[in-house]
Amino acid sequence: MLAAIAAIAERHGTRIATIAHAGDGNLHPLILSPAGDEAARTAAQAAFEEMLTAAIGMGGTVTGEHGVGLLKRAGMRQELSPENLLMQAAVKRTFDPRDLFNPGKVISPE
Repeated sequence: MLAAIAAIAERHGTRIATIAHAGDGNLHPLILSPAGDEAARTAAQAAFEEMLTAAIGMGGTVTGEHGVGLLKRAGMRQELSPENLLMQAAVKRTFDPRDLFNPGKVISPE
């Protein structure tokens, strides 16, 4: 995965520093881009999405001990089966039937 990240960084013209929990393969990449540079931000986002796809392709996950936020929402939908996503939406509806907590965010009611 580290070799894949290096190749992704080169393809997108980005710099990516990565630390990891070697025992479980949990990576924490940091994509560096200048503040206010929209082209660099777009390249960093594309590199991030490609990293998620590479991790899933290697049997990994888009998350580790942390939850999935808005940045990883597309990756979560790529990683999990439609049935799993429906189950998560059902759990959300059970505990939040009026969709008051983070409405329309990561897990939206179906």
